[in-house]
Amino acid sequence: MYYSNGNYEAFADAKAPAGADQKSAYIVGSGLAGLAAAVFLVRDGHVPGEKVHILEELPLAGGSLDGVKRPHVGYVVRGGREMENHFECLWDMYRSIPSLRIKGASYLDEYYWLDKEDPNSSNCRLIHHRGDRVPTDGKYELGSSANELIKLIMTPEDQLQDKTIEDYFSPEFFKSNFWIYWSTMFAFEKWHSLIEMRRYAMRFIHHIDGLKDFTALKFNKYNQYESMVKPVLSYLHDHHVQFEYETQVTNVLVETRSDRKFAKKICVTRQGKPEEIDLTPDDLVFVTNGSITESSTYGDQNTPAPITHEKGGSWRLWEKLADQDADFGHPEVFCDNLPERSWYVSATMTLKNKKLDPYFERLTKRSLHDGKVNTGGIITVTDSNWGLSFTIHRQPHFSDQNENETVVWIYALYSDTVGNFISKKVTACSGQEIAEELLYHLGVPDSEIQKLSSEANMVTVPVYMPYVTSYFMKRRQGDRPAVIPKGSVNLAFIGNFAESATRDTVFTTEYSVRTAMEAVYELLDVDRGVPEVFNSVYDIRELLRAVYYLSDQKKLADIDLPVPKLVKKFGLHKVKGTWIEELLKEAKLM
Repeated sequence: MYYSNGNYEAFADAKAPAGADQKSAYIVGSGLAGLAAAVFLVRDGHVPGEKVHILEELPLAGGSLDGVKRPHVGYVVRGGREMENHFECLWDMYRSIPSLRIKGASYLDEYYWLDKEDPNSSNCRLIHHRGDRVPTDGKYELGSSANELIKLIMTPEDQLQDKTIEDYFSPEFFKSNFWIYWSTMFAFEKWHSLIEMRRYAMRFIHHIDGLKDFTALKFNKYNQYESMVKPVLSYLHDHHVQFEYETQVTNVLVETRSDRKFAKKICVTRQGKPEEIDLTPDDLVFVTNGSITESSTYGDQNTPAPITHEKGGSWRLWEKLADQDADFGHPEVFCDNLPERSWYVSATMTLKNKKLDPYFERLTKRSLHDGKVNTGGIITVTDSNWGLSFTIHRQPHFSDQNENETVVWIYALYSDTVGNFISKKVTACSGQEIAEELLYHLGVPDSEIQKLSSEANMVTVPVYMPYVTSYFMKRRQGDRPAVIPKGSVNLAFIGNFAESATRDTVFTTEYSVRTAMEAVYELLDVDRGVPEVFNSVYDIRELLRAVYYLSDQKKLADIDLPVPKLVKKFGLHKVKGTWIEELLKEAKLM
């Protein structure tokens, strides 16, 4: 397996690897990583679809890419997926997935045309004082803290192991708008991995100007299940891939001989009955280890989502694998001892009528019902005790929504404090109480909040997710297993708890697909390059743009950052009439 860039290999199809028709594959989990692994096995590995088996413990595919209407409860999404143009592996896959909405088009075509016609942006990112826009919204206000961010990028990753964000940054950094934008957009908290923050800063440096207004982002037309999962399921069914639902994998037994690791047996439970699947070296196993949405519990309009810390099947499976070999990672780093303050709760609020539309439209300056971009991403309430944010995607968010309905997604970054209006922690709140807290921050008069948040006007469904920010827990090298563990012959790990050899970032659809692509290409010896991570951090033009925007669009002479100081040392007059002057002007620094 090797990495490529440019479009030469992106437009090429892989030849069938030797012996591909003799291979079988067992994929544990039908989240995006599992579905992508099946696509690459069939498309690039030329493995017959009927010999590809997806083993899923739930009755529904998609994993964290959900979007359902729960009977007698209402619409529920547990989150949303922010995407961008340089998700190279994701778009490589979706170029081959037929659109379910547009005849003769791929899903990539459908997505591309949608974003061209209705590009994403936000007209309001931060509010406070019960619905007023924060006056400094649009500015990072980093000051000298920008130096810390630049120095972090310059620090090698091996020097950051087992460190948190709070270990590194000064208190002033956490007072900046940049930190508010960053932490609420990506769900970073102070005790999260400094390694992961550095990777994000490097990975998305080309979008530094789009962080505050979300012009960097792209979204689906509908919720992620309808938009992203259903087309892939259709493709896989057309290729006769075998789906086995309500089938829980309880263990994969691995034998090590002469430093080579062989998956020999899969232990499963089907309809309560234990079974075993014997494996040969021609039987490939792809394990989705860990899950951020497993063990989710659901409340309703009048009932909080029950609090739980029970480990689900994917965590228990990973623990059993880790017990067999140190190369299989350390799941306890990610699923044990999560702080009480962590994000645990999100909620889906469905407005049944237009009574509350003015409170949202005065922030977005857009109609909620024209089928176009609304908030363009989250709006964060900066003076919310819960760290409350909410978003309204294109409506309808579900294809079967009624005409005047609006689906709003809400999340609270902090779970250990009582609300500003509701004197409870968010983890103890019913759907209506969470809605009341949001309406308070939107500026709805106190006397109207209870009536407008009642079932006559809306339904709000809370979800408790005990592991939703586990990806970001501080870690060391080896805590996440390599996609292909050292010496592995037929076993791979996929998903956001596997470690890609690249510098890509977890908590993204791209990472799920990238790990699946790497796993399939390596185990099958597919002779086609895996697209490397977009190299914007190595592009001097992007670095100069980053300096300009991190300094809130100041000119070079007024900036106190390490990179411009280096330029100033040699004198700005010396760059006159040179290519360097041209680059500085292009970046608006001169």
